Parts: sequence; structure tokens; C-alpha cells
Amino acid sequence: MEMAKYILSIFRTQSMIVFSWGFYNPQRLPNDTGLAFMVDGFKYQGLVEVVYNEGVDLFEVHLSDGRGETDVYADCLVSVIDGLVERCNNYKDRVKAEYFQ
Repeated sequence: MEMAKYILSIFRTQSMIVFSWGFYNPQRLPNDTGLAFMVDGFKYQGLVEVVYNEGVDLFEVHLSDGRGETDVYADCLVSVIDGLVERCNNYKDRVKAEYFQ
């Protein structure tokens, strides 16, 4: 399976969380090494790259501001990105303020 499609299939398992990031414009990385996409989250807005590291069979998550995580297992990929992009200490209060007032 193409790596970009595989990553998207992981995202589809938790699509509500992924769409809370303001996920848009997914694109396959060169040489099918992963997926790049844009987000508009509470904590981060910009480019995210998810790169598959075949040598260790894990993922790397890179944000354009230099932050990120390495050695991410497939089953933790959505929660790691959510922590970098969207989830903040006062998340419930921010959601209420943004969407329900």
C-alpha cells in the first residue's frame, strides 16, 4: 500500500479528531515516504509532515515551526499529532468559547 494512503487510513479510524485540527490539503511526500497536510488547530497552524522511517518501522511527525516527535507508533499517531496541533490545557473551555457562544 502507498504510504500516504496508509497514513490516511490511520487518520480515518479517528476522523473526528483529525477534522478538529482543521485538516486540509493532504499531499503525498516525494518517493512515497509519507504525507504532508495543513492544519488550523488551537495550538498550531501550518504544515505537518508525517514521515515513515522504514529502518525502525515508526513514524516521525514534523511541524514547520521545528517542533515534532520521532519514533511514533502507528496506533499513537493521531494522539501525538493532536497533542502538537490541537489539544491544550483548557481545551473544553476553548471549544465552548469558539463554537457555542
